[in-house]
Amino acid sequence: MRADNTRHIITAARQRHELTRAKAIQALRTLDTEGRPITFEAVAQAAAVSRSWLYAHPDVRAEIERLRAAHRRAPATPLPARQRSSDTSLLRRLETANQRIRQLAEENRKLREQLAQALGERRATANRDTASARATHRPNPVTIGPC
Repeated sequence: MRADNTRHIITAARQRHELTRAKAIQALRTLDTEGRPITFEAVAQAAAVSRSWLYAHPDVRAEIERLRAAHRRAPATPLPARQRSSDTSLLRRLETANQRIRQLAEENRKLREQLAQALGERRATANRDTASARATHRPNPVTIGPC
């Protein structure tokens, strides 16, 4: 007759279940503290478990749904009034940015003109050199000697 080893299998299954549950809860805590979105997919990937496992455990499922709802409701943390920019400050920054844009546009226009001037001078020099090379280059006359 065989020995009854089912208690070892049951113990291993319980340990595996508790380990999987601990991984899922740790993944939930990590996602929550990092401020990342809490979804069944994200928790499943972070905990290396299947989504169906998460859905099958009502307490884990309820916690995911609770945290997901809390993240949706919670607006971004508002800045204190003294840290917020005033309308005057924002307008001043906008004026400064527009002024800088105008300066850069003017600088770009001048650089384009300088480039066009330099390229034109280079082309003119190249044309003069080519013309003088043609004028000084004469074909060698071929002298045919006596036969």
